[in-house]
Amino acid sequence: MNPLRQQMINAMVLRGLAPKTQETYLHWVGDFAKHYHCSPSQLDASHLEKYLLFLIKSRHLSANTVRVSLNAVHFLFIKVLERSPYQFNVAYPKRPLRIPDLLTRDEVQKILLCCKNKKHHAMLCTCYGAGLRVSELVALEVRHIDSASRVIHVKQGKGAQDREVPLGDALLEELRRYWHDYRPHKLLFRGAVIDQPLSISSVQKVFKRSKAQSRIDKHGGIHSLRHAYATHQLNAGMPLHCLQRALGHKNIQTTMRYIHWLPHYQNNGIEPLDLLTW
Repeated sequence: MNPLRQQMINAMVLRGLAPKTQETYLHWVGDFAKHYHCSPSQLDASHLEKYLLFLIKSRHLSANTVRVSLNAVHFLFIKVLERSPYQFNVAYPKRPLRIPDLLTRDEVQKILLCCKNKKHHAMLCTCYGAGLRVSELVALEVRHIDSASRVIHVKQGKGAQDREVPLGDALLEELRRYWHDYRPHKLLFRGAVIDQPLSISSVQKVFKRSKAQSRIDKHGGIHSLRHAYATHQLNAGMPLHCLQRALGHKNIQTTMRYIHWLPHYQNNGIEPLDLLTW
């Protein structure tokens, strides 16, 4: 293995970057090096700026994708090659503000009703009822469901953070029915191979199929269940800081974007809504 590549892997592991982030960063640093046909250690900020322009003007990549490539090369230059951050004052492409289509509670119910497979139904209920990312869902273990304390323990979510998510009575009963029928041992939702997690793409396909059967044509994949959880909880009066903790957001500004859907939002200071109680 190239020594610089190994250095970057070590730096990412030490800083707790998620495996998917590590894979993405290595891809973009490799692409940056291939663009100039030399080691990135021989390049500087001027090369980076020209590379970003190439991605935008010639490859027509989105602002979000270009920002990821910039973050990857920044990480290499600053954390691995230990260059001064002041040498890399490269402008970030502006990220367009898009508010995805919001599913109503009735629409979520229709999608869930179209999911006849008990295991798949429990997965979608958990995504919506606890506002989980799909990566967090497939990593859940049976021991993470704390029925006594009425919480779900999310381990090493995005940003390598642990958190607790309120567990409503309706979701708890759904998971109990699922456990009774499938008797999962370690992983709550395992894949075809024992003790191997279900793939993220498999869960996404389950949602896509159920949404198509419900004839709901709003844009958005399974992450729209997490958006629905957030807005439906806010609409019920959940305090913003409580939603921030439930979603695992480091910055409350990220949580505040959901208020765009609720211009008349009022903090009523109530307990989390049991979303699966229709």
